[in-house]
Amino acid sequence: MAIESIYTAVNAAIIPFWLLLLFVPHSKATNLLVHSGAVPIMFGGVYIYYFVISFIMGGPEGASMNSIAGLQVAFSDPRTLVAAWVHYLVFDLFVGAWQVRDARREGIHHLAIVIPLLLTFMAGPLGLALYIALRGVWKKRFTLTEAA
Repeated sequence: MAIESIYTAVNAAIIPFWLLLLFVPHSKATNLLVHSGAVPIMFGGVYIYYFVISFIMGGPEGASMNSIAGLQVAFSDPRTLVAAWVHYLVFDLFVGAWQVRDARREGIHHLAIVIPLLLTFMAGPLGLALYIALRGVWKKRFTLTEAA
């Protein structure tokens, strides 16, 4: 399968899991698929393949993670770029799933976290920061430790 097709497929494949988090966050399907290890394992296979392949087959000359210039060269390889993109997709979904579970534990109404969830999907750290701020205001404590 062409690398562009893989990229398109992983982008499309992540959306149903986000829809579950947004619309039925506590359903059996969401618990089975999103709140388990199923998604990281499924996407992990794609990630591992492209991550390993980009190192075994060798990336472009000058590629490294030691400088911005080296990173630019590394990401000029579509295999490395797809691996990095899958990394983002999986970690953002993991953070979104944590937000849903944490909000439930903390008694935060699901509608209150829809915007942070959407932002986590589109701009990971921004959504997480908004959720943490919302959580702090809602609970009147700015810590991620669980209440005693």
